[in-house]
Amino acid sequence: MITVLFGLFGLIPAALAASRARKTGHSENRYWIAFGVSLIGSVALYIVAVLGVLSLFVTTVGSSDTPSAFTPDSVPAPSTDYIPAPTATNADGTVACNFIPDTSGNVNIIDVGTPPDAARTPTTGTSTLLMSTGQGDLTLTLDRATAPCAVSSFTFLAQQGFFDGSPCHREVNQETFGVLQCGDPSGTGQGGPSYKYGQEVTASTAYPRGTIAMANSGQVNSTGSQFFLCFTDTQLPPDYTAVGTVDEAGLAVLDTIAAAGNDGSFEPSPGGGAPNIPVVITAMTTQD
Repeated sequence: MITVLFGLFGLIPAALAASRARKTGHSENRYWIAFGVSLIGSVALYIVAVLGVLSLFVTTVGSSDTPSAFTPDSVPAPSTDYIPAPTATNADGTVACNFIPDTSGNVNIIDVGTPPDAARTPTTGTSTLLMSTGQGDLTLTLDRATAPCAVSSFTFLAQQGFFDGSPCHREVNQETFGVLQCGDPSGTGQGGPSYKYGQEVTASTAYPRGTIAMANSGQVNSTGSQFFLCFTDTQLPPDYTAVGTVDEAGLAVLDTIAAAGNDGSFEPSPGGGAPNIPVVITAMTTQD
C-alpha cells in the first residue's frame, strides 16, 4: 500500500512540471520532454521505495536468532538424530561400554579413573543414589536397562566422591522446559570427568517431570558427568540419555528451588541462569 501511494504521488510532480512548461509558452515538444524527465525520476524513486520495503521484510522475517532450547555443557546447539551409544551385547546379557579419554586439555576436568569392567556392563536392575543438598535430599533411581553405560558411569563417579561439594550451576524455568542442571565440580558448565561416552537414546526418549537425563555438549560421544533433573514435563529432542527418575520427596525439593527462579545469567543462550536458591550437592552416595 505504501509503495502504491508513493508511486501515485510520484506522478504528481511529473504532471506539474509538464504543466509549467506548457503554461510558460514552451513548445509542445518541450512539454513532453519535461513530462518524460519528471516521470522517469518519479519511477526511479518508486523502484527505490519498493526495494527498500522488500529489504526490510526479508531482514525482519527471514532472519532468526532464536537460541536453541537446551545446550547443557556449552554454547553449541544440540545435534539431531543422535546414533545410540555403540554397545555390544555379550552372551551373558552384559554390554561393552566405550569410555573415551578426554584429551581436549580442558582445565576443568577431574581425573578419578574410569568405570571398572566396562566390557561387561550389566543391563538389568537399578542403582539407587542419595543426592544430599542443603535444600533437602533427593533419591535417584537409575535404570540399567535403559542406559547401562550412563548408570555405570554415574554410579562410579558417585562412589569416587566426584559430585561431593559440587554446585548445581544452572536452572531453567519455563512452562515446557524446567530443569536443574548439576554434576560439574567446577561450577562453570565446562567441567566433567577425564572421559566421555556415547548417548543412549531412541526416537521415543522423552523427559517428563521427574526424569534424570545426562547433559552433553551437542556432539556425539560427549556425555560426561553433568545431568539435569526435570521438574516440569520438558520438551526436548531425544538427544540426551534418560538415565532414571527422582522420587516424590526429591521433586518437592526441586519445586521449592524452582519456585525461587534463576538469575538469568545464561540468557539468551543457552538459557536460564544460576538458581536464586544456591544448590550444592553435599554428598552423592550409593544406597544399594
